[in-house]
Amino acid sequence: MGWLEVVDKQARERGHLDRIARDVREASFTRALLLGMGGSSLCPEVLARTFVRAEGHPELLVLDSTDPAQVMAIEGRLDMDRTLFIVSSKSGTTLESRILKDYFYDRVSSEVGADQASTRFVAITDPESDLDRSARDIGFRHVFRVDPTIGGRFSALSDFGMVPAAVIGLDVERFLSRTLDMVRACGPAVQAPDNPGVVLGHVLGVLGTSGRNKVTVVASRGIRSLGAWLEQLVAESTGKDEKGLIPIDGEEPGPPDAYGADRVFVYLRLETAPSSADDDVVEALERAGQPVVRIDVPDVYRLGQEFFRWEIATAVAGAHMGIHPFDQPDVDASKVASRALTAVYEESGVLPAEEPILEDGGLGLFTDAANAAVLEEVVGPGAGLIEYVRAHLNRLDAGDYFAVLAYLERNQANEIPLQSVRHLVRDRKRVATCLGFGPRFLHSTGQFHKGGPNTGVFIQVTCDDVADLAVPGRSYTFGVAKAAQAGGDFEVMAARGRRLVRVHLGADVTLGLRKLEDVVRGALEEG
Repeated sequence: MGWLEVVDKQARERGHLDRIARDVREASFTRALLLGMGGSSLCPEVLARTFVRAEGHPELLVLDSTDPAQVMAIEGRLDMDRTLFIVSSKSGTTLESRILKDYFYDRVSSEVGADQASTRFVAITDPESDLDRSARDIGFRHVFRVDPTIGGRFSALSDFGMVPAAVIGLDVERFLSRTLDMVRACGPAVQAPDNPGVVLGHVLGVLGTSGRNKVTVVASRGIRSLGAWLEQLVAESTGKDEKGLIPIDGEEPGPPDAYGADRVFVYLRLETAPSSADDDVVEALERAGQPVVRIDVPDVYRLGQEFFRWEIATAVAGAHMGIHPFDQPDVDASKVASRALTAVYEESGVLPAEEPILEDGGLGLFTDAANAAVLEEVVGPGAGLIEYVRAHLNRLDAGDYFAVLAYLERNQANEIPLQSVRHLVRDRKRVATCLGFGPRFLHSTGQFHKGGPNTGVFIQVTCDDVADLAVPGRSYTFGVAKAAQAGGDFEVMAARGRRLVRVHLGADVTLGLRKLEDVVRGALEEG
Protein backbone atom coordinates (compact mmCIF):
# COMPACT_ATOMS: atom_id res chain seq x y z
CA MET A 1 0.00 0.00 0.00
CA GLY A 2 3.00 2.29 -0.40
CA TRP A 3 1.21 4.08 -3.26
CA LEU A 4 -0.98 5.85 -0.69
CA GLU A 5 2.01 7.81 0.64
CA VAL A 6 4.31 8.06 -2.36
CA VAL A 7 3.13 11.48 -3.61
CA ASP A 8 3.88 13.18 -0.30
CA LYS A 9 7.26 11.46 -0.20
CA GLN A 10 8.10 12.45 -3.78
CA ALA A 11 7.14 16.07 -3.10
CA ARG A 12 9.40 16.20 -0.03
CA GLU A 13 12.33 14.27 -1.51
CA ARG A 14 12.39 15.15 -5.19
CA GLY A 15 16.09 15.96 -5.34
CA HIS A 16 16.82 12.81 -7.36
CA LEU A 17 14.25 13.92 -9.94
CA ASP A 18 15.87 17.33 -10.24
CA ARG A 19 19.26 15.65 -10.69
CA ILE A 20 18.17 13.33 -13.51
CA ALA A 21 16.44 16.24 -15.27
CA ARG A 22 19.61 18.32 -15.07
CA ASP A 23 21.83 15.41 -16.10
CA VAL A 24 19.96 14.51 -19.30
CA ARG A 25 19.80 18.16 -20.31
CA GLU A 26 23.52 18.68 -19.78
CA ALA A 27 24.36 15.41 -21.60
CA SER A 28 22.42 16.63 -24.67
CA PHE A 29 20.46 13.43 -25.19
CA THR A 30 18.05 13.89 -28.09
CA ARG A 31 15.85 10.89 -27.31
CA ALA A 32 15.06 8.66 -24.36
CA LEU A 33 13.71 5.16 -24.97
CA LEU A 34 11.83 3.49 -22.14
CA LEU A 35 11.90 -0.32 -22.21
CA GLY A 36 9.13 -1.67 -20.00
CA MET A 37 5.73 -3.33 -19.83
CA GLY A 38 2.40 -2.63 -18.15
CA GLY A 39 2.75 -0.49 -15.05
CA SER A 40 6.31 0.37 -16.02
CA SER A 41 5.42 1.75 -19.45
CA LEU A 42 1.83 2.99 -19.54
CA CYS A 43 2.16 6.07 -17.31
CA PRO A 44 5.34 7.25 -19.10
CA GLU A 45 3.51 6.82 -22.39
CA VAL A 46 0.61 8.96 -21.15
CA LEU A 47 3.04 11.68 -20.05
CA ALA A 48 4.98 11.55 -23.32
CA ARG A 49 1.77 11.93 -25.35
CA THR A 50 0.21 14.58 -23.13
CA PHE A 51 3.09 16.96 -22.38
CA VAL A 52 5.41 18.75 -24.78
CA ARG A 53 9.01 18.06 -23.78
CA ALA A 54 10.81 21.05 -22.38
CA GLU A 55 13.49 22.76 -24.46
CA GLY A 56 16.83 20.97 -24.12
CA HIS A 57 15.24 17.72 -22.95
CA PRO A 58 14.97 14.51 -24.99
CA GLU A 59 11.87 13.21 -26.70
CA LEU A 60 10.53 10.16 -24.84
CA LEU A 61 9.68 7.00 -26.79
CA VAL A 62 8.22 3.86 -25.22
CA LEU A 63 8.81 0.31 -26.45
CA ASP A 64 6.60 -2.38 -24.91
CA SER A 65 6.56 -5.06 -27.59
CA THR A 66 8.50 -8.10 -28.75
CA ASP A 67 7.24 -7.68 -32.31
CA PRO A 68 10.44 -7.48 -34.38
CA ALA A 69 8.94 -4.99 -36.84
CA GLN A 70 8.11 -2.66 -33.97
CA VAL A 71 11.57 -3.02 -32.44
CA MET A 72 13.16 -2.23 -35.80
CA ALA A 73 10.85 0.75 -36.37
CA ILE A 74 11.84 2.26 -33.02
CA GLU A 75 15.53 1.51 -33.57
CA GLY A 76 15.38 3.32 -36.90
CA ARG A 77 14.49 6.54 -35.07
CA LEU A 78 17.48 6.45 -32.71
CA ASP A 79 20.95 7.90 -32.72
CA MET A 80 22.57 5.37 -30.38
CA ASP A 81 25.21 7.84 -29.22
CA ARG A 82 22.60 10.41 -28.12
CA THR A 83 19.84 8.17 -26.76
CA LEU A 84 19.22 7.46 -23.08
CA PHE A 85 17.76 4.00 -22.46
CA ILE A 86 15.47 3.65 -19.43
CA VAL A 87 15.03 0.01 -18.43
CA SER A 88 11.95 -0.11 -16.24
CA SER A 89 10.86 -3.30 -14.49
CA LYS A 90 9.59 -3.76 -10.95
CA SER A 91 10.66 -7.40 -10.67
CA GLY A 92 13.59 -7.16 -13.04
CA THR A 93 12.57 -10.52 -14.52
CA THR A 94 9.88 -9.45 -17.01
CA LEU A 95 10.70 -11.22 -20.29
CA GLU A 96 10.09 -8.26 -22.59
CA SER A 97 12.10 -5.75 -20.57
CA ARG A 98 14.96 -8.20 -20.13
CA ILE A 99 15.41 -9.12 -23.78
CA LEU A 100 14.90 -5.53 -24.96
CA LYS A 101 17.60 -4.39 -22.52
CA ASP A 102 19.96 -7.10 -23.77
CA TYR A 103 19.27 -6.22 -27.40
CA PHE A 104 19.81 -2.48 -27.10
CA TYR A 105 22.78 -2.82 -24.78
CA ASP A 106 24.40 -4.98 -27.45
CA ARG A 107 23.52 -2.44 -30.17
CA VAL A 108 24.84 0.51 -28.16
CA SER A 109 28.05 -1.38 -27.34
CA SER A 110 28.68 -1.99 -31.02
CA GLU A 111 28.08 1.69 -31.83
CA VAL A 112 29.88 3.55 -29.03
CA GLY A 113 32.07 0.84 -27.51
CA ALA A 114 31.50 -1.53 -24.60
CA ASP A 115 33.29 0.80 -22.18
CA GLN A 116 30.79 3.62 -22.87
CA ALA A 117 27.55 1.68 -23.30
CA SER A 118 26.58 1.67 -19.63
CA THR A 119 26.59 5.48 -19.51
CA ARG A 120 23.55 5.45 -21.82
CA PHE A 121 21.43 3.30 -19.50
CA VAL A 122 19.22 4.01 -16.49
CA ALA A 123 17.29 1.44 -14.44
CA ILE A 124 14.05 1.81 -12.44
CA THR A 125 13.30 -1.24 -10.33
CA ASP A 126 12.70 -2.73 -6.90
CA PRO A 127 15.66 -2.92 -4.49
CA GLU A 128 17.77 -6.06 -4.93
CA SER A 129 15.90 -7.19 -8.02
CA ASP A 130 17.83 -8.91 -10.80
CA LEU A 131 17.81 -5.63 -12.72
CA ASP A 132 19.06 -3.68 -9.70
CA ARG A 133 22.01 -6.03 -9.25
CA SER A 134 22.93 -6.25 -12.93
CA ALA A 135 22.63 -2.47 -13.43
CA ARG A 136 24.99 -1.84 -10.51
CA ASP A 137 27.41 -4.50 -11.74
CA ILE A 138 27.47 -3.07 -15.27
CA GLY A 139 27.63 0.51 -14.05
CA PHE A 140 24.41 2.10 -15.33
CA ARG A 141 24.33 5.89 -15.36
CA HIS A 142 21.59 5.90 -12.70
CA VAL A 143 19.71 3.22 -10.76
CA PHE A 144 16.42 4.23 -9.13
CA ARG A 145 15.07 1.85 -6.49
CA VAL A 146 11.33 2.05 -5.79
CA ASP A 147 9.46 1.16 -2.61
CA PRO A 148 8.68 -2.55 -3.11
CA THR A 149 5.30 -2.17 -1.37
CA ILE A 150 4.00 -0.25 -4.40
CA GLY A 151 2.34 -2.57 -6.90
CA GLY A 152 3.20 -2.15 -10.57
CA ARG A 153 -0.11 -0.78 -11.82
CA PHE A 154 -0.33 1.54 -8.78
CA SER A 155 3.16 2.93 -9.44
CA ALA A 156 2.39 5.89 -11.74
CA LEU A 157 3.30 8.47 -9.11
CA SER A 158 6.43 6.66 -7.96
CA ASP A 159 9.74 6.82 -9.81
CA PHE A 160 8.30 4.51 -12.48
CA GLY A 161 6.32 7.51 -13.69
CA MET A 162 8.17 10.48 -12.23
CA VAL A 163 11.69 9.68 -13.49
CA PRO A 164 10.51 9.65 -17.14
CA ALA A 165 8.53 12.82 -16.33
CA ALA A 166 11.71 14.52 -15.14
CA VAL A 167 13.61 13.29 -18.19
CA ILE A 168 11.27 15.13 -20.58
CA GLY A 169 11.49 18.27 -18.45
CA LEU A 170 8.01 18.19 -16.93
CA ASP A 171 7.68 20.60 -14.00
CA VAL A 172 7.65 17.84 -11.39
CA GLU A 173 7.20 20.21 -8.44
CA ARG A 174 4.06 21.68 -9.99
CA PHE A 175 2.76 18.25 -11.01
CA LEU A 176 3.19 16.75 -7.55
CA SER A 177 1.78 19.82 -5.84
CA ARG A 178 -1.44 19.57 -7.87
CA THR A 179 -1.59 15.83 -7.21
CA LEU A 180 -1.30 16.36 -3.45
CA ASP A 181 -4.60 18.23 -3.55
CA MET A 182 -6.31 15.02 -4.68
CA VAL A 183 -4.37 12.89 -2.19
CA ARG A 184 -5.70 15.05 0.63
CA ALA A 185 -9.22 15.09 -0.83
CA CYS A 186 -9.19 11.28 -0.84
CA GLY A 187 -7.72 10.97 2.66
CA PRO A 188 -9.22 8.84 5.43
CA ALA A 189 -10.44 11.91 7.33
CA VAL A 190 -12.71 12.92 4.42
CA GLN A 191 -16.26 11.57 4.66
CA ALA A 192 -17.25 9.21 1.84
CA PRO A 193 -19.77 11.54 0.11
CA ASP A 194 -17.06 14.22 -0.17
CA ASN A 195 -14.21 11.87 -1.16
CA PRO A 196 -13.78 11.90 -4.98
CA GLY A 197 -11.96 8.56 -5.15
CA VAL A 198 -14.46 6.80 -2.88
CA VAL A 199 -17.44 8.26 -4.74
CA LEU A 200 -16.11 7.12 -8.11
CA GLY A 201 -15.24 3.67 -6.76
CA HIS A 202 -18.69 3.34 -5.20
CA VAL A 203 -20.40 4.27 -8.47
CA LEU A 204 -18.29 1.82 -10.49
CA GLY A 205 -18.66 -0.96 -7.95
CA VAL A 206 -22.43 -0.64 -7.58
CA LEU A 207 -23.02 -0.39 -11.33
CA GLY A 208 -20.54 -3.21 -11.98
CA THR A 209 -22.38 -5.60 -9.70
CA SER A 210 -25.64 -4.56 -11.40
CA GLY A 211 -24.46 -5.63 -14.86
CA ARG A 212 -22.94 -2.36 -16.07
CA ASN A 213 -19.34 -3.54 -16.00
CA LYS A 214 -18.12 -2.04 -19.31
CA VAL A 215 -16.46 1.22 -18.21
CA THR A 216 -16.45 3.14 -21.47
CA VAL A 217 -13.96 6.02 -21.57
CA VAL A 218 -14.73 9.20 -23.50
CA ALA A 219 -11.76 11.56 -23.16
CA SER A 220 -10.79 14.89 -24.63
CA ARG A 221 -8.12 14.59 -27.30
CA GLY A 222 -5.45 16.25 -25.14
CA ILE A 223 -5.70 13.50 -22.49
CA ARG A 224 -6.96 10.63 -24.64
CA SER A 225 -3.95 8.41 -23.90
CA LEU A 226 -5.10 8.18 -20.27
CA GLY A 227 -7.52 5.45 -21.36
CA ALA A 228 -4.72 2.95 -21.99
CA TRP A 229 -3.42 3.48 -18.45
CA LEU A 230 -6.92 3.04 -17.06
CA GLU A 231 -7.26 -0.23 -18.96
CA GLN A 232 -4.46 -1.81 -16.99
CA LEU A 233 -5.33 -0.34 -13.61
CA VAL A 234 -9.00 -1.31 -13.65
CA ALA A 235 -9.02 -4.50 -15.73
CA GLU A 236 -5.98 -6.10 -14.09
CA SER A 237 -7.11 -5.11 -10.60
CA THR A 238 -10.72 -6.29 -10.85
CA GLY A 239 -10.81 -8.97 -13.56
CA LYS A 240 -10.65 -12.16 -11.51
CA ASP A 241 -12.86 -14.73 -9.76
CA GLU A 242 -15.23 -14.54 -12.78
CA LYS A 243 -16.01 -10.91 -11.87
CA GLY A 244 -14.65 -7.52 -12.81
CA LEU A 245 -14.81 -4.21 -14.62
CA ILE A 246 -13.34 -3.83 -18.09
CA PRO A 247 -12.48 -0.37 -19.44
CA ILE A 248 -13.48 0.17 -23.06
CA ASP A 249 -10.85 2.46 -24.54
CA GLY A 250 -10.47 3.63 -28.12
CA GLU A 251 -14.01 3.04 -29.38
CA GLU A 252 -15.11 5.91 -31.56
CA PRO A 253 -18.41 7.33 -30.24
CA GLY A 254 -21.51 5.90 -31.85
CA PRO A 255 -25.20 6.76 -31.74
CA PRO A 256 -27.00 5.86 -28.51
CA ASP A 257 -28.65 2.84 -30.11
CA ALA A 258 -25.18 1.28 -30.67
CA TYR A 259 -24.93 0.56 -26.95
CA GLY A 260 -26.57 -2.02 -24.75
CA ALA A 261 -27.51 -1.87 -21.08
CA ASP A 262 -24.11 -3.06 -19.80
CA ARG A 263 -22.24 0.25 -20.04
CA VAL A 264 -21.22 3.06 -17.74
CA PHE A 265 -19.62 6.01 -19.52
CA VAL A 266 -16.85 8.13 -17.98
CA TYR A 267 -16.31 11.51 -19.63
CA LEU A 268 -12.86 12.94 -18.92
CA ARG A 269 -13.18 16.51 -20.17
CA LEU A 270 -10.07 18.68 -20.47
CA GLU A 271 -11.31 22.18 -19.64
CA THR A 272 -8.45 23.94 -21.45
CA ALA A 273 -9.25 22.13 -24.71
CA PRO A 274 -12.87 20.92 -24.70
CA SER A 275 -14.60 19.48 -27.75
CA SER A 276 -18.16 20.41 -28.59
CA ALA A 277 -18.45 17.13 -30.49
CA ASP A 278 -17.57 15.18 -27.34
CA ASP A 279 -20.02 17.28 -25.33
CA ASP A 280 -22.78 16.48 -27.83
CA VAL A 281 -22.02 12.75 -27.72
CA VAL A 282 -22.19 12.66 -23.93
CA GLU A 283 -25.39 14.69 -23.80
CA ALA A 284 -27.01 12.29 -26.29
CA LEU A 285 -25.99 9.34 -24.12
CA GLU A 286 -27.50 10.99 -21.04
CA ARG A 287 -30.75 11.72 -22.89
CA ALA A 288 -30.88 8.05 -23.91
CA GLY A 289 -30.71 7.02 -20.26
CA GLN A 290 -27.13 5.78 -20.18
CA PRO A 291 -25.26 6.42 -16.89
CA VAL A 292 -22.48 8.99 -17.36
CA VAL A 293 -19.80 10.01 -14.87
CA ARG A 294 -18.41 13.46 -15.72
CA ILE A 295 -14.89 14.35 -14.57
CA ASP A 296 -13.59 17.81 -15.41
CA VAL A 297 -9.78 18.02 -15.69
CA PRO A 298 -8.82 21.72 -15.39
CA ASP A 299 -5.46 21.34 -17.19
CA VAL A 300 -2.88 18.68 -18.03
CA TYR A 301 -0.92 19.32 -14.83
CA ARG A 302 -3.93 17.84 -12.97
CA LEU A 303 -3.34 14.47 -14.64
CA GLY A 304 -1.63 13.20 -11.49
CA GLN A 305 -4.88 13.86 -9.67
CA GLU A 306 -6.62 11.43 -12.00
CA PHE A 307 -3.94 8.79 -11.43
CA PHE A 308 -4.59 8.96 -7.70
CA ARG A 309 -8.39 9.32 -7.91
CA TRP A 310 -8.61 6.20 -10.08
CA GLU A 311 -6.24 4.22 -7.87
CA ILE A 312 -8.49 4.87 -4.86
CA ALA A 313 -11.61 4.21 -6.94
CA THR A 314 -10.27 0.90 -8.22
CA ALA A 315 -9.51 -0.34 -4.71
CA VAL A 316 -12.98 0.73 -3.53
CA ALA A 317 -14.73 -0.86 -6.52
CA GLY A 318 -12.81 -4.08 -5.88
CA ALA A 319 -14.04 -4.09 -2.27
CA HIS A 320 -17.62 -3.63 -3.49
CA MET A 321 -17.24 -6.60 -5.83
CA GLY A 322 -15.51 -8.86 -3.32
CA ILE A 323 -12.27 -8.86 -5.32
CA HIS A 324 -8.64 -8.64 -4.19
CA PRO A 325 -7.46 -5.67 -6.31
CA PHE A 326 -3.72 -6.11 -5.77
CA ASP A 327 -2.93 -9.48 -7.40
CA GLN A 328 -2.99 -10.71 -11.02
CA PRO A 329 -3.02 -14.54 -11.01
CA ASP A 330 -3.98 -15.03 -14.63
CA VAL A 331 -1.25 -12.74 -15.97
CA ASP A 332 1.23 -15.00 -14.22
CA ALA A 333 -0.42 -18.11 -15.72
CA SER A 334 0.09 -16.75 -19.22
CA LYS A 335 3.75 -15.98 -18.46
CA VAL A 336 4.30 -19.57 -17.31
CA ALA A 337 2.76 -20.97 -20.50
CA SER A 338 4.87 -18.64 -22.67
CA ARG A 339 8.06 -19.61 -20.87
CA ALA A 340 7.25 -23.27 -21.43
CA LEU A 341 6.95 -22.67 -25.18
CA THR A 342 10.25 -20.75 -25.38
CA ALA A 343 11.88 -23.60 -23.45
CA VAL A 344 10.59 -26.05 -26.07
CA TYR A 345 12.12 -23.87 -28.78
CA GLU A 346 15.47 -23.64 -27.02
CA GLU A 347 15.59 -27.43 -26.74
CA SER A 348 14.32 -28.37 -30.21
CA GLY A 349 14.76 -25.29 -32.39
CA VAL A 350 11.04 -25.19 -33.28
CA LEU A 351 7.79 -24.25 -31.61
CA PRO A 352 5.09 -26.93 -31.35
CA ALA A 353 3.40 -27.51 -34.71
CA GLU A 354 -0.18 -26.32 -35.20
CA GLU A 355 -2.69 -27.29 -37.89
CA PRO A 356 -5.38 -24.85 -39.07
CA ILE A 357 -8.96 -26.04 -39.12
CA LEU A 358 -9.38 -24.03 -42.30
CA GLU A 359 -7.32 -22.14 -44.89
CA ASP A 360 -9.20 -19.70 -47.07
CA GLY A 361 -7.96 -16.86 -49.24
CA GLY A 362 -4.48 -16.90 -47.73
CA LEU A 363 -5.78 -16.71 -44.14
CA GLY A 364 -5.50 -19.58 -41.68
CA LEU A 365 -8.09 -20.25 -38.97
CA PHE A 366 -6.93 -21.96 -35.78
CA THR A 367 -8.64 -22.89 -32.55
CA ASP A 368 -8.68 -25.56 -29.84
CA ALA A 369 -10.70 -28.77 -30.01
CA ALA A 370 -13.59 -27.54 -27.87
CA ASN A 371 -14.17 -24.35 -29.87
CA ALA A 372 -13.68 -26.22 -33.16
CA ALA A 373 -16.40 -28.71 -32.22
CA VAL A 374 -18.89 -25.93 -31.42
CA LEU A 375 -18.20 -24.06 -34.66
CA GLU A 376 -18.15 -27.14 -36.90
CA GLU A 377 -21.54 -28.23 -35.60
CA VAL A 378 -22.97 -24.86 -36.70
CA VAL A 379 -21.29 -24.40 -40.09
CA GLY A 380 -21.35 -27.96 -41.39
CA PRO A 381 -19.01 -29.45 -44.02
CA GLY A 382 -17.48 -27.35 -46.79
CA ALA A 383 -17.86 -24.01 -45.00
CA GLY A 384 -15.53 -21.12 -45.73
CA LEU A 385 -13.95 -18.52 -43.49
CA ILE A 386 -16.94 -16.17 -43.62
CA GLU A 387 -19.21 -18.91 -42.34
CA TYR A 388 -16.84 -19.78 -39.50
CA VAL A 389 -16.43 -16.15 -38.45
CA ARG A 390 -20.21 -15.63 -38.65
CA ALA A 391 -20.76 -18.63 -36.40
CA HIS A 392 -18.12 -17.32 -34.00
CA LEU A 393 -19.59 -13.81 -33.83
CA ASN A 394 -23.09 -15.21 -33.41
CA ARG A 395 -21.92 -16.53 -30.04
CA LEU A 396 -22.14 -12.94 -28.78
CA ASP A 397 -25.08 -12.35 -26.45
CA ALA A 398 -26.35 -9.26 -24.64
CA GLY A 399 -23.83 -8.30 -21.97
CA ASP A 400 -20.92 -9.97 -23.78
CA TYR A 401 -17.98 -8.14 -25.29
CA PHE A 402 -15.82 -8.65 -28.39
CA ALA A 403 -12.02 -8.34 -28.39
CA VAL A 404 -9.39 -8.35 -31.12
CA LEU A 405 -6.01 -9.48 -29.75
CA ALA A 406 -3.43 -8.57 -32.39
CA TYR A 407 0.16 -9.81 -32.19
CA LEU A 408 1.28 -7.32 -34.82
CA GLU A 409 3.28 -4.13 -35.00
CA ARG A 410 1.29 -1.43 -33.21
CA ASN A 411 1.10 1.33 -35.80
CA GLN A 412 -1.57 3.39 -37.51
CA ALA A 413 -1.58 1.28 -40.68
CA ASN A 414 -2.48 -1.83 -38.70
CA GLU A 415 -4.74 -0.08 -36.21
CA ILE A 416 -7.10 1.42 -38.80
CA PRO A 417 -8.50 -1.87 -40.21
CA LEU A 418 -8.61 -3.46 -36.76
CA GLN A 419 -10.57 -0.48 -35.44
CA SER A 420 -12.91 -0.92 -38.38
CA VAL A 421 -13.43 -4.57 -37.39
CA ARG A 422 -14.32 -3.70 -33.80
CA HIS A 423 -16.76 -0.99 -34.85
CA LEU A 424 -18.44 -3.25 -37.39
CA VAL A 425 -19.07 -5.75 -34.61
CA ARG A 426 -20.19 -3.12 -32.10
CA ASP A 427 -22.70 -1.54 -34.44
CA ARG A 428 -24.20 -4.83 -35.61
CA LYS A 429 -24.15 -6.77 -32.33
CA ARG A 430 -24.54 -3.84 -29.88
CA VAL A 431 -21.72 -5.14 -27.68
CA ALA A 432 -18.70 -3.46 -26.14
CA THR A 433 -15.43 -4.00 -27.99
CA CYS A 434 -11.71 -4.03 -27.18
CA LEU A 435 -8.60 -3.85 -29.33
CA GLY A 436 -5.34 -4.95 -27.77
CA PHE A 437 -1.89 -5.30 -29.30
CA GLY A 438 0.18 -8.18 -27.95
CA PRO A 439 2.18 -8.75 -25.90
CA ARG A 440 1.34 -5.30 -24.50
CA PHE A 441 -2.26 -6.17 -23.55
CA LEU A 442 -1.10 -9.28 -21.65
CA HIS A 443 -0.02 -6.90 -18.87
CA SER A 444 -3.34 -5.04 -19.01
CA THR A 445 -6.72 -6.35 -20.14
CA GLY A 446 -5.23 -9.84 -20.46
CA GLN A 447 -6.02 -10.49 -16.79
CA PHE A 448 -9.71 -9.68 -17.33
CA HIS A 449 -9.93 -11.79 -20.49
CA LYS A 450 -8.74 -14.87 -18.64
CA GLY A 451 -9.86 -14.28 -15.05
CA GLY A 452 -12.98 -12.14 -15.40
CA PRO A 453 -16.47 -13.30 -16.35
CA ASN A 454 -16.67 -15.61 -19.34
CA THR A 455 -18.38 -12.98 -21.47
CA GLY A 456 -15.72 -12.37 -24.11
CA VAL A 457 -15.66 -13.53 -27.73
CA PHE A 458 -12.12 -13.23 -29.07
CA ILE A 459 -10.25 -13.17 -32.36
CA GLN A 460 -6.51 -13.46 -31.93
CA VAL A 461 -4.55 -12.19 -34.96
CA THR A 462 -1.01 -13.34 -35.80
CA CYS A 463 1.35 -13.03 -38.74
CA ASP A 464 4.62 -14.29 -40.19
CA ASP A 465 7.49 -11.92 -39.48
CA VAL A 466 9.12 -10.77 -42.73
CA ALA A 467 12.29 -9.85 -40.83
CA ASP A 468 13.38 -11.02 -37.39
CA LEU A 469 15.93 -10.07 -34.76
CA ALA A 470 18.15 -12.31 -32.67
CA VAL A 471 18.03 -11.96 -28.89
CA PRO A 472 21.62 -11.68 -27.60
CA GLY A 473 22.60 -14.65 -25.47
CA ARG A 474 19.52 -16.67 -26.45
CA SER A 475 18.84 -19.26 -29.12
CA TYR A 476 15.46 -17.71 -29.93
CA THR A 477 14.50 -14.49 -31.74
CA PHE A 478 12.06 -11.70 -30.98
CA GLY A 479 9.64 -13.30 -33.43
CA VAL A 480 9.82 -16.59 -31.57
CA ALA A 481 9.29 -14.83 -28.24
CA LYS A 482 6.20 -13.08 -29.65
CA ALA A 483 4.84 -16.35 -31.08
CA ALA A 484 5.39 -18.08 -27.73
CA GLN A 485 3.52 -15.29 -25.95
CA ALA A 486 0.62 -15.55 -28.39
CA GLY A 487 0.59 -19.33 -28.03
CA GLY A 488 0.79 -19.21 -24.25
CA ASP A 489 -2.03 -16.68 -24.07
CA PHE A 490 -4.21 -18.78 -26.36
CA GLU A 491 -3.47 -21.93 -24.38
CA VAL A 492 -4.49 -20.40 -21.05
CA MET A 493 -7.64 -18.81 -22.48
CA ALA A 494 -8.69 -22.10 -24.08
CA ALA A 495 -8.11 -23.90 -20.80
CA ARG A 496 -10.45 -21.37 -19.13
CA GLY A 497 -13.20 -22.18 -21.65
CA ARG A 498 -13.02 -18.86 -23.49
CA ARG A 499 -14.69 -18.48 -26.91
CA LEU A 500 -11.78 -17.76 -29.23
CA VAL A 501 -10.25 -18.37 -32.62
CA ARG A 502 -6.97 -17.29 -34.16
CA VAL A 503 -6.66 -15.84 -37.65
CA HIS A 504 -3.16 -16.04 -39.15
CA LEU A 505 -2.48 -13.40 -41.79
CA GLY A 506 0.73 -14.73 -43.31
CA ALA A 507 3.59 -12.41 -44.25
CA ASP A 508 1.65 -9.64 -46.00
CA VAL A 509 0.01 -8.01 -43.00
CA THR A 510 -1.56 -5.16 -44.98
CA LEU A 511 -3.28 -7.54 -47.40
CA GLY A 512 -4.19 -9.93 -44.61
CA LEU A 513 -5.88 -7.22 -42.54
CA ARG A 514 -7.83 -6.03 -45.56
CA LYS A 515 -9.07 -9.60 -46.10
CA LEU A 516 -9.93 -10.00 -42.42
CA GLU A 517 -11.95 -6.78 -42.50
CA ASP A 518 -13.82 -8.03 -45.58
CA VAL A 519 -14.48 -11.39 -43.91
CA VAL A 520 -15.92 -9.78 -40.78
CA ARG A 521 -18.06 -7.41 -42.85
CA GLY A 522 -19.36 -10.31 -44.92
CA ALA A 523 -20.06 -12.42 -41.85
CA LEU A 524 -22.08 -9.62 -40.28
CA GLU A 525 -23.94 -8.62 -43.43
CA GLU A 526 -25.03 -12.20 -44.17
CA GLY A 527 -25.57 -13.13 -40.52
